[in-house]
Amino acid sequence: MLFHFGSDWLEPPLYRRKAGVKRNEAVSMFGLLKDLISSFVKNARPQKFEDTDCRLATATLLIRVATVNSEMSETRRQKLHAVLKSRFGLDDLTTVQLIHDAAAADRNAVDLYHFTRQLCDVLDNEGRQRTVKMMWQVIYVDERVSEFESNIIWRTSDLLGVSSRQRIELRQRVAVERASLNPV
Repeated sequence: MLFHFGSDWLEPPLYRRKAGVKRNEAVSMFGLLKDLISSFVKNARPQKFEDTDCRLATATLLIRVATVNSEMSETRRQKLHAVLKSRFGLDDLTTVQLIHDAAAADRNAVDLYHFTRQLCDVLDNEGRQRTVKMMWQVIYVDERVSEFESNIIWRTSDLLGVSSRQRIELRQRVAVERASLNPV
């Protein structure tokens, strides 16, 4: 018995043999595809992120927003020190070193993405919101917020996945806290 496939006439045993080979090639190809996808998934999982890396990324973002208009004022420097010390439970010497390292990282950085990506890999939504709140705290120490500072926080919030609504709520909360500390 012969089968006709296009212009090729095949006998059943040969046809079965070729079909078996193609089936094995397909299974092998799917196996390779599965292995490839598995390797991407393994590589996509967050690598171990040290506390020092998280601290440095956070401090760098805070320095970026504190210096967007000019050099950092002494009041902002003090607030930055207090916020980092409080948030990470550091001593004074370690906080000073962190600020120094973050300033160097900020000078070498081209954009915010590198730091926000690091934080997104390890922080949950609450942690990312806390970072945005810290940015507002550093800025509001001067009791005024420029358009550039607000824009940096907006861009950072967006990269961190903090919604506009949450960003605005955090800004209002920090402004109220600041007003309650310095009643007119």
